[in-house]
Amino acid sequence: MQVINKLLPNEVQINGFLENPDIGPISMVNLLKYKDKAEYKDGRDTKLSGEEAYALYAMEVINYVEKYGGEFIFAGKVSRLMLGEVEELWDAVAIAKYPNRQAMLDMTMDPEYQKIHVHRDAGLEGQLNIETI
Repeated sequence: MQVINKLLPNEVQINGFLENPDIGPISMVNLLKYKDKAEYKDGRDTKLSGEEAYALYAMEVINYVEKYGGEFIFAGKVSRLMLGEVEELWDAVAIAKYPNRQAMLDMTMDPEYQKIHVHRDAGLEGQLNIETI
């Protein structure tokens, strides 16, 4: 099994998500891998770790999940692997629940949400998003 963390979905993944916008409720399981040091695309000088930059995003994203009818279910740091094998563990897991795919899409298109996205991009090396229904 090949595992590749990414920051953005590819075209096939986006198209699959858009096919049935009314499917729901959905829960998104986020497996997060942080950068050692935050890297902002605008070149700002920062002493933040990737985890600290992502925390700035996480504090705000909860409000947007709720604004679009969702709820924040769980977040925690990964401490060890209990079963199975993987080359490298993720740093954290977060789960958010949305009423349907359209609600999540609407959230991601919100201009105010997009402003906080810079902290996510600066802090994450990559992630897996797993949709569950």
